[in-house]
Amino acid sequence: MKLDVITLDGGTAGSVELSDDIFGQEPRRDILFRVVRWQRNKAQQGTHSVKTRTEVSYSTKKIVRQKGSGGARHGSRKAPIFRGGGVYKGPTPRSHGHELTKKVRKMGLMHALSSKAQAGKLVILDELAAGGKTSALAKQIKDLGWKRALIIDGASVNEDFAQAARNLETVDVLPSMGANVYDILKRDTLVLTKAGVEALEARLK
Repeated sequence: MKLDVITLDGGTAGSVELSDDIFGQEPRRDILFRVVRWQRNKAQQGTHSVKTRTEVSYSTKKIVRQKGSGGARHGSRKAPIFRGGGVYKGPTPRSHGHELTKKVRKMGLMHALSSKAQAGKLVILDELAAGGKTSALAKQIKDLGWKRALIIDGASVNEDFAQAARNLETVDVLPSMGANVYDILKRDTLVLTKAGVEALEARLK
């Protein structure tokens, strides 16, 4: 697969050959679903918690006498049926993460890249220009027509570019090792630098 390379100013900078094994696969929704679900579950905090009847603060005195009241034989104010009592089998802190094989995770990333390429929403950028201000970068992105873009660079992101893009709500910038299925699918346009392409191809060989 061959794609044209552009610059941030909208000019051309040659072309690049992309591996069909990584960017030319037929995307499978089931694989993408499994990887996204694994990512989101792993990111979930799982700090939800309630108090059981052993943790609520109430007197242990018997509410009413056992016989003669005409009511039920309640022995504790901490019972779940009372207001302020403990919760029965409520949520407790736990991890929502689950296992997913490396093979499926690798396939998910390749299918996510292929889905963007197939939809015509993959852009190859020459490099991330050093310097510049947020306002200038915002104008360049607007001129290029990128509404919600994820930019993936090589092993490390240009610090000046990352600082300029930090306050742009419609732009995310990641190094190649941070590339993941959820962020790729979440954004409308996927932008890869030439260094990013090389790093991803080396990672997914």
